[in-house]
Amino acid sequence: MPHFDAPDGTRLYYEDAGDGVPVLCLSGLTRNARDFDYVAPHLDGVRLIRMDYRGRGLSEHADPATYAVPVEAKDTVALLDHLGVDKAAVLGTSRGGLIALILGAIARDRLLGVAFNDVGPVVDPAGLADIMTYLGVVPQAASLEALAQDKLADPDFPGVDKTRWRSFLSHNVVEGPEGLRLNYDLKLRDAVAAVFDQPAPDLWPVYDLLADLPCAVIRGANSNLLSEATLQEMARRHPGLITATVPDRGHIPFLDEPQALDALRLWLEQIA
Repeated sequence: MPHFDAPDGTRLYYEDAGDGVPVLCLSGLTRNARDFDYVAPHLDGVRLIRMDYRGRGLSEHADPATYAVPVEAKDTVALLDHLGVDKAAVLGTSRGGLIALILGAIARDRLLGVAFNDVGPVVDPAGLADIMTYLGVVPQAASLEALAQDKLADPDFPGVDKTRWRSFLSHNVVEGPEGLRLNYDLKLRDAVAAVFDQPAPDLWPVYDLLADLPCAVIRGANSNLLSEATLQEMARRHPGLITATVPDRGHIPFLDEPQALDALRLWLEQIA
């Protein structure tokens, strides 16, 4: 399995497949490279680069104090250096979108464009509070099948069938002889909790640094993390911004919905 060394020596897993415009896929907070399995078959003519953040998926666990967006942003630059990629477009889901914003500040010259999946410069506190209800908490369901059955009742994702839920949940939850376990370092919760009550940084100036790049924002219509007001302000500050709202989705769209795919294809056309 391919790994590279982060600046502090932590071994991080990555995947690199396809030819064309390099698209660096950055996943959600607790997620990993599998986050993009649903969209990958629809992105033709791109070099799809994925990674597992430190402490997630197949990457090495590290000091929980390093489970931080600025550190993870430096890890992504190290991956580009490792692969010899001068510039890449970034598709950032939730946490990945925040990392993309930091990249705009520390490595603006490495970016071809940014697509944000249900995240922006302002993160709704209600969404953060919701994340804390499950972050680092091992599911009590008897099996993945039972966990998927429970997800059928999620009001923010009406119509998503059990097959999709089971597939999705298997990316982060592993079923073994002793029951379910999470596919990431449980100490990630401590790292997030340490900054949870601190004042949120003003990320609008960082977002403004992307104004001359092709950018897109995909929002779940039922999202509690990216508000409609924030989306509108992002569009006001970036007149060329491509936007899409995915119906019957909360935080976070799977990215293979028609609205999401249309936005991503238009975004890639502007980059190519």
